[in-house]
Parts: sequence; C-alpha cells; structure tokens
Amino acid sequence: MRTPVVMTLGMVLAPCALLLNLTSTLAPGWRLVKGFLDEPVDVVQFQGLWDLCREQSSRERECGQPDELGYFAAQPVLVARGLMVTSLATTALGLLLATLGVRCWRDEPHFVLAGLSGIVFFAAGLFSLIPVSWYNHFLADRAVLPAPASPVTVQVSYSLVLGYLGSCLLLLGGFSLALSLAPWCEERCQGCRKAPPAGPRRSSISTVYVDWPEPALTPAIKYYSEGQHRPPPAAQQQHGAAAKPRVGFPMPKPRLQTCYTNPVDVLDGESHKAADSQGASSRSTRPCHSSLPCDSDL
Repeated sequence: MRTPVVMTLGMVLAPCALLLNLTSTLAPGWRLVKGFLDEPVDVVQFQGLWDLCREQSSRERECGQPDELGYFAAQPVLVARGLMVTSLATTALGLLLATLGVRCWRDEPHFVLAGLSGIVFFAAGLFSLIPVSWYNHFLADRAVLPAPASPVTVQVSYSLVLGYLGSCLLLLGGFSLALSLAPWCEERCQGCRKAPPAGPRRSSISTVYVDWPEPALTPAIKYYSEGQHRPPPAAQQQHGAAAKPRVGFPMPKPRLQTCYTNPVDVLDGESHKAADSQGASSRSTRPCHSSLPCDSDL
C-alpha cells in the first residue's frame, strides 16, 4: 500500500517547521533597533528572547550586551520564552508519533497514531503562533517592550518572520496528518451500525393495554377468521337469506332467438335409395320357371 498523500505532506512540513521554530527561538532577531544618537549610523541592535547583540558594518557582531532598560523582564518576552519551548517539545513528540504511525517498515500505516500526531502538530503550531503574534502586536509599544526614545526606531527582524512561517507550517502539517483519522472513523462508524444492540430497548412511553370487545362478525367472516376455511352451514344461509332482504334490481333475461330450420329434407334421397334396393332384392329372389332361365343357372 502506498503512503497516503496527507501523511507524506505532514511528514515533510513538520520537520521544516521544527527547524524554523528552533531558529526563531534561539536567534536574537525578534526586533531590530537602530538610530542611536551616541553611536555611529551603521550601528544596530538585535533583540531576541535570550540575548541582545550589537552589530556594526565594519565589525563583527557582539552578543551579550547588557539589558539597561529591562527588556527581558517584559511580559511578551517571558511568555514567548515559555510557549516557544513548549512548542518545540510538542513538535518533537508529534514527530515521534508520526514516525510510529506513518509506516516505514510495515505494509500498512497506523492511522490512529498518524492522526494523533497531526493533532499534536496542530497544537504545537498554536503554541508558537500565539507568542509570535503577541510580540508583533506590541513591537513598537515602548511601554510594554522597552526601547530607547525617539529618534530610535524599532522594526521586525528575521526571527519573528521565521516564527510565523514555522507556525503556519505546523498548522498545515498537523491538519494534513489529522486527516488520517478519517478511515479509522469510517471503520468505527460502520462497526457501530452493524453491531446489534446490547440489550432490549426500553420505550420512554408507557404502554397501556386496552381490552376492547370483539365486534360481531358476519357468519362468513367469523368462520374464515377463526381458521375454519369452510362456508357457514346451510341453515344459517337460509336463515340469513330469509331475514335479510335482497338488495338491487332484477337483471333482464336475454330473449331467445328463433332457431334456423332447413326447408329441404335431407332424408328424401335416402328414402328413394332404400326403395330401389328393396326392389332389386325382390327381383333377385323371384321363383324360377322352366321356360326362363334363372340367374343361378347362368
């Protein structure tokens, strides 16, 4: 069986999102501060969740700068630290579940584990998206995120952009892997439909039994309803016929038509034939005389 597309997509997006969120959490590039009055024009400061770095075009980046304004004590920074670390740990757990669920050494994937890993990835994406959005909302608010006064300017840096990308990839990959639960849910629903009920179903409405009297049936219905497949007795038929008048009107009887007779007597010729045959027989039996020869002498 080929690996489903939703699983493949989730397994590709989740590791990419993990790398992006890890870079966003560790790199000191959530905010870019520049335009210092007592510094050269090309001096900028990168502020992250764990470190402050000073960079100049003619020199290398110098990290570990002192926090004079209390930047690390700001609430968005503290919340972002905890939620980003939680997102990384949750993503690692989701990768473990996805590795066990999406088959690499088996013929069929484990749909339940793959779907659970998708849910874990989706939660990890929310854990990283909340602090990134909150930090971006208060980016230019110097009362919430301390920064030097104007003309110093603050801008979005690369770590914040990587955090947005990693969160979106986690949400997409988690949703894609969560679709692996569809075959399992369908199988469970079919099993529930085919399974017989555990016990007799009790009705919520009380059943009331009423003993209605039997209606008086006609003899024919009575005999056939009791299983006796025979007509009622002749006495009951006569009694019913005498008691109950006939309903309807008499049907007219058909008129008899005159039969066709042949005027020629077909036996007329037979009588003539019978007479001829009788005459021939009389002639053959006449007595013989001496003067005339008989037929027997010929």
